Amino acid sequence: MRKNIVIKIVALIPVFIISGCMNMPTPSAQITGSYTSGLNYEKFDCGDLSTEIASLARRENQLYVAQEQRIKTSKVQAFWMGYGQGDGVEASELANVRGEKEAVRKAFESKRCN
Repeated sequence: MRKNIVIKIVALIPVFIISGCMNMPTPSAQITGSYTSGLNYEKFDCGDLSTEIASLARRENQLYVAQEQRIKTSKVQAFWMGYGQGDGVEASELANVRGEKEAVRKAFESKRCN
């Protein structure tokens, strides 16, 4: 009887470990840029493109930090409640910013800016 209880408890340990990983946010490094048309930046000159790249880089850094913070708090929540927070606005906005940054970079290269 006692042996059956021990076996059941040992069998449930992996279930609790796996369920603690449910609904965890995506790591920032795995978030890829969403498609953004380069037509938005067609009329920009080199100076405007350079300014836009710097602005998008700052915003990307802010969103990266916000996503990493969400991951940390989600780990704490998963420890105590068994599930994480999942991705929020930070992840989708980070994907958009990375996509825009790539579109600006391509426009920058096509205009042969330095």
